[in-house]
Amino acid sequence: MQVTESQDLTSVVEGNTAFALDLYQQLKTKEGNLFFSPYSISVALAMTYAGARGNTEAQMAQTLHFDLDQAQLHPAFAALEARLNSVQQKGHVELGVANSLWPQKKYDFLPEFLALTKKYYGVEITSVDYKHATEAARLMINEWVETKTDKKITELISPGILNSLTCLVLANAIYFKGDWACQFDKQLTRDTPFHISATESVAVPMMNQTCEMRYAKRDGLQILDLPYASDDLSMLVLLPEKADGFIELQAALTVDHLKMWTTNLRETKVNVFLPRFKTSSAFELSKVLKTMGMPDAFGNADFSGMDGKKWLAIAAVLHKAFVDVTEEGTEAAAATAVIMTRVAPTDFLVDHPYIFLIRDDVTHSILFLGRVVNPTPE
Repeated sequence: MQVTESQDLTSVVEGNTAFALDLYQQLKTKEGNLFFSPYSISVALAMTYAGARGNTEAQMAQTLHFDLDQAQLHPAFAALEARLNSVQQKGHVELGVANSLWPQKKYDFLPEFLALTKKYYGVEITSVDYKHATEAARLMINEWVETKTDKKITELISPGILNSLTCLVLANAIYFKGDWACQFDKQLTRDTPFHISATESVAVPMMNQTCEMRYAKRDGLQILDLPYASDDLSMLVLLPEKADGFIELQAALTVDHLKMWTTNLRETKVNVFLPRFKTSSAFELSKVLKTMGMPDAFGNADFSGMDGKKWLAIAAVLHKAFVDVTEEGTEAAAATAVIMTRVAPTDFLVDHPYIFLIRDDVTHSILFLGRVVNPTPE
């Protein structure tokens, strides 16, 4: 049976969801609030994956839940981005996604790799000079991110991250601003206790409204779907009934449970109390992604699909995200940068005694065998 574009799109969305929840389980140990864009991270790594081969490709596919082959995956990501762009075109919300490549000047990337990222990810390609103008390159990339996120994401790449061995930066930026379908009345916002644990609470500006919304209550959990004015996007809130039930909820946050919890939500008249809040997060994801199952991408890497060689590896995966929830609606932004570096040659300094063999490489027959303890002529 031929797989349709719709099935491919569904596969990508399901895979991205699985990766999002896997990543949340890794990041949840971070203190305090947590916010990130799994979509931004998936897109940046999907562009990187386009150049992965061999075991590096296999590990990335498993970690990122890319279940389609390369020929199907990238068109499916393009279809997903087209879907998101169509939401903005309706005019009710701002939703912008942008991708870019920043290759080292005169580095020979394969034309087919550059063509693929341009075709399916709409990348802007800007050559820079990491060798002789590292700081200028960093500022250019950061300025691009700031522009694409309405200045909500700044300094994505900190000083010292890029160096003369950097060959490529792959970047994604996403920006969203949308009004609630039912807005909160500012005059109803009151300072109200928010129970951060069973024994501790803080006063927060609690918004309030009564409106028809999709709602369900099951398994000790309340689920509320707050729509934005576009009717295409919404904020889904998962609230444990018990104030001390959050740890249990985090542990239960899986693809299957999320699907079960959000199926058959019903329109219900709900008196909603939601905190007004603003938060941001920043991550360097290399260690997390290695732990999740793709260590080769950062060391013993094969990104020969980028340059025809095995000289490149991921040096860092940087991510920043911002969200502001108010009575009017929500503003959110995120950006991801994948830093590709040329792997420095391994030193092989023969400055002490050693053994050497001369052999036939096919049969491995040893023709000569010797040692050198003092190479000075006799």
